Amino acid sequence: METTQDFAGKIALITGSTAGIGFRIAEELARRGARVALNGRRPEAGREALQKLAGSGAEPIFEVGSASRYDEISRVVENVESRLGPIDILISSGGSEKPGPTPFQDLKPEDFLHAFETRYLPRVFPVHAVLPRMRARERGAIVLVTTDAARHPTPGEVLIGATGAATLLTTKGLAREFSRWNIRVNCVALTLTSDTPRYDDIFSKDGFENRLFSKALTRFPQGRAPTAGEVAQVAAFLASNAASQVTGQTVSVNGGLSFGGW
Repeated sequence: METTQDFAGKIALITGSTAGIGFRIAEELARRGARVALNGRRPEAGREALQKLAGSGAEPIFEVGSASRYDEISRVVENVESRLGPIDILISSGGSEKPGPTPFQDLKPEDFLHAFETRYLPRVFPVHAVLPRMRARERGAIVLVTTDAARHPTPGEVLIGATGAATLLTTKGLAREFSRWNIRVNCVALTLTSDTPRYDDIFSKDGFENRLFSKALTRFPQGRAPTAGEVAQVAAFLASNAASQVTGQTVSVNGGLSFGGW
């Protein structure tokens, strides 16, 4: 299969990329010529991810560190630039954290702070860490990955949607602030996505989450949920030169499950 090398010469850091959506985005960028830096909290997961990308010819690297810890993600950014060069593209991604979908009355007081620490901070800390370097070079593309629950109210996802909505507004605000430095900021909002460890986990056990998403599966107009690969293609487009006039936008990859939102 012929591959367009539209990311040749680009350095991309993808946080939370040892599996799932983040890994598939890294795979897509590498396939199209980018030098990719994977990131995650577990060294063993990083080694496995590098092995999977070994055939891409892109010579990927891995840097261990939690995106929810500013000191760690700052070190990751410094190490990536030391090893590969200036970061052109940041994909701020990462796995889902507890609490998962839960009726509001069943949430614990500590869940509220934990949700923002594990769902919002890992999106904005990497942006803050790469900004001085992108600003100095007056170029860059940033893509945040969040949930479509931020745009469409869903029973059991009030807290998840709230953290996602914070990411959506952050996308708009940063896009406006960063435009003076030719740095674009966009967002991809996800729903139930197949071909991921998270998808398998949802349907591996009974409970509220299984019932919620089993119902959602029956409502996709195209008869199926989006795949991780399809999400990766949208994220790659937003990071590419083809989207040079796109900034401050959120694209929902939800297979037409819902429309509207903000």
